[in-house]
Amino acid sequence: MDLENQARIKDLTDKYGNEDLIVVLGGAEAEASGLAAETVSTGDPTFAGPLSGVSLGLKAYHMFELKDEVDPTVYDEQISMMEMVLDVDDIINEVKTYRG
Repeated sequence: MDLENQARIKDLTDKYGNEDLIVVLGGAEAEASGLAAETVSTGDPTFAGPLSGVSLGLKAYHMFELKDEVDPTVYDEQISMMEMVLDVDDIINEVKTYRG
């Protein structure tokens, strides 16, 4: 997760708290998605960004996990193709790791 996005998420959490916020990820790789989930949950593990040592406690979900919450037509047009080429189960399992 780049430093600019870390700063945006930190600002939103400062403004609204972490109880009603979630982070929706769309990464194509399990490792990258997991790293982003870890960053918004327990802090930036690379110690390079605004969330270095900052545990926001946010819950992260990958877009694949939210399929049933999205208009089926929109999901089909925007995301369904990726389900055919990515390892959906690995991505979801990696992101779930950081939700406890």
